[in-house]
Amino acid sequence: GAAKFQGAALKPARIDMSSDPNCANAHPTPATTEDVVIGADNGLANVIIYVSDGLGDRTFEPPQQPAVIEQKGCQYKPHVLALQANQKLDVVNSDATTHNIHPMPNNNREWNKTQPHGMPVEETFPREEIAIPVKCNVHPWMRGYIAVFKNPYFVVTDKDGNFDLKDLPPGTYTIKAWHEKLGTQTQKITVGANETKTLEFVFKSGS
Repeated sequence: GAAKFQGAALKPARIDMSSDPNCANAHPTPATTEDVVIGADNGLANVIIYVSDGLGDRTFEPPQQPAVIEQKGCQYKPHVLALQANQKLDVVNSDATTHNIHPMPNNNREWNKTQPHGMPVEETFPREEIAIPVKCNVHPWMRGYIAVFKNPYFVVTDKDGNFDLKDLPPGTYTIKAWHEKLGTQTQKITVGANETKTLEFVFKSGS
């Protein structure tokens, strides 16, 4: 499926990183905000697509593979990260400066860790929460989101708004699409065994 943006394109704002030359020097052209990223064919990046209802009381073990959020060029990569509850989160600082990663959850424990270059940080979130704002107390322009799910049926749209929600068991599901600025949309879908369906979520400026 795909998430699309409809309306007058929202221009990303330039970020002033002059307060930390290590950050400014990492960008040959000025860095810009990532709260609304529109790609080819008006595709909308950084939309979280997930199953909100239809799985019943099934439980799922978290993946062994950790999720990774990287601080690079004094921005979070990816800007929006989704992972499973109790899946390990590795926070990587690839910058030649100290960061301070500070998620601000409502449903999980808040933490706030200073991270010099090269120092590993590992954390987990035990409870579902969509979505947790993340900031850096050193660099106030650094903003991102972490979404935590109790099932593995979630995905974040790519730079052109595309997504592939794989391996859903046959059934009827409520699928939600969340965007940090443009809100949440909901669709119902029924999939059979080995069946593929196509979904499109259209977000409008001001919706």
